[in-house]
Amino acid sequence: MGASGNRIAHKHFRLDSTKIKRAQKVLKARTETETIERALDAVISEDEKDRLAWAAFERFAKSGARIRDVYGRLEK
Repeated sequence: MGASGNRIAHKHFRLDSTKIKRAQKVLKARTETETIERALDAVISEDEKDRLAWAAFERFAKSGARIRDVYGRLEK
């Protein structure tokens, strides 16, 4: 089982080895498998952040709150 408790499946992909090595370096992963796992985790995490940010924006937009430039720094 993987870190998330899901079943591990053996998959075979044709991937760009240069991209894997670059990602491995960025993610400080020891193996190619760890690199791909971390990259997938990062994508899933980013998606969750995006969805939460969008939901917060929608709540704000519906709240009727107004934003004022109290310091006069924004262009008119």
